[in-house]
Amino acid sequence: MTFTDAIRTCFRKYITFSGRASRPEYWYFVLFIVLGGIVASAIDGALFRPAARVSDSSGPVSNIFSLVTFIPLLAAGWRRMHDTGRSGLYLLYPILVWVGIASFAAMTGVTGEVMSGNIGALYSGIVGIIMIVSILIAIFSPLIVIWWLTRPTQPGPNTYGSNPNEVPA
Repeated sequence: MTFTDAIRTCFRKYITFSGRASRPEYWYFVLFIVLGGIVASAIDGALFRPAARVSDSSGPVSNIFSLVTFIPLLAAGWRRMHDTGRSGLYLLYPILVWVGIASFAAMTGVTGEVMSGNIGALYSGIVGIIMIVSILIAIFSPLIVIWWLTRPTQPGPNTYGSNPNEVPA
């Protein structure tokens, strides 16, 4: 699959979360998103920011590009997880980890202490040990997802569909 084929395929399957996506399809689309984001930021910088003022926020072109490409990127990642034999929900693993950490912190009352400026409460006692381990898991969880996304295609058909690299007879 070529760069342009991958972009065309991902936009054609804009909200298709079923099926499988090959490695080149997904990673060429990620490359397109990165390059498109750089171009959109350059356009924003040229059109919407005065030379004397540097702003950290993105401009309208970058925001529109991000909104247009978010769903296809999520769908392509979902299909890529299917191609490796995993559920697409594994793509959301880092988000679920942070939701779990926030829920645990809220239930144990750590968030109130941290909001009042007592950061030491985050690391005290058994709750602190659990929070440290949880934060370490949260740091490594995106790396695990990236590793899953780089795995080779599962040979033959799996529960999510036929192999995208095999030509049907």
